Amino acid sequence: MNIYRKRPKGKFIQEANWQELYVLTQHWKKDLEFYKDDLRFLHGLIDKYFIWITEKENLDSVKKIGANLVKINGKCQDLLDKVSKHILQLGKLVENPDKEESRIFRLEHEHLEDEIADFVKAYRENRKEVFTITEYVVDNEKLVHLLET
Repeated sequence: MNIYRKRPKGKFIQEANWQELYVLTQHWKKDLEFYKDDLRFLHGLIDKYFIWITEKENLDSVKKIGANLVKINGKCQDLLDKVSKHILQLGKLVENPDKEESRIFRLEHEHLEDEIADFVKAYRENRKEVFTITEYVVDNEKLVHLLET
């Protein structure tokens, strides 16, 4: 899971200043916005090839992947909402630093980072599945159509 993190190793979250945490959080937000756009593309890809499917097993596979994309898209939106709230909290801490709130914020920051890392892992697995099944369906469905003519 650590390979999906963007921060330096060690105690970065506990020792970073607010500006460094802000920059990191902005990176998360931009990445999540990209993933949301890419998920829209993947949905379009599935929809495009869905109408050409004639074999039941291919149809079932595509439906399953489509359902997974809906689920991962919901998680992406949830993380975008959390990151936006996190940025607001960070702004409040910059204006009015409090030692206890700072400690809690840093724990929440670390937890949010773990959630994003889990999301990225699931996103990449789903993306790979979409391209794998799309390639498989296109190749196999073409053969069926060629044999019928």
